[in-house]
Amino acid sequence: MSQVQFNSQLTDQIKVSDEAVKQLIALTENEDSVNGVRIFVSGGGCGGMSYGMTFVEHSTEFDTTFEKEGLKVHIDSVALGFLEGVEVDYSTDGANPSFVFKNVFANTDSGGSCGGCGSAGGGGGGCG
Repeated sequence: MSQVQFNSQLTDQIKVSDEAVKQLIALTENEDSVNGVRIFVSGGGCGGMSYGMTFVEHSTEFDTTFEKEGLKVHIDSVALGFLEGVEVDYSTDGANPSFVFKNVFANTDSGGSCGGCGSAGGGGGGCG
């Protein structure tokens, strides 16, 4: 039986804008024992997937890592399947500056449209 090779380094599967890198470095540089940032995916129900970031102390054996200007971004292999094609940016539009995930549906079949949650049983659903 052949062994599957796991690629632990990201190349161009995701993109992180220069401004997002700058802001993430500013947030992490004074944190003790922070090794980088983890991008994660959660949910998947009627509301679709949620994307977020958190500080991490170390990577896991299932992580792929992207490094830019000294910032390490860790993504586990399952989340990477949903994140390919995503660009993380930092937006100052509006009242609250924030990180923005662009092109989040690049690698899914849903396209971000409203699903028919509950529609199979004839009971409501969709996006109301």
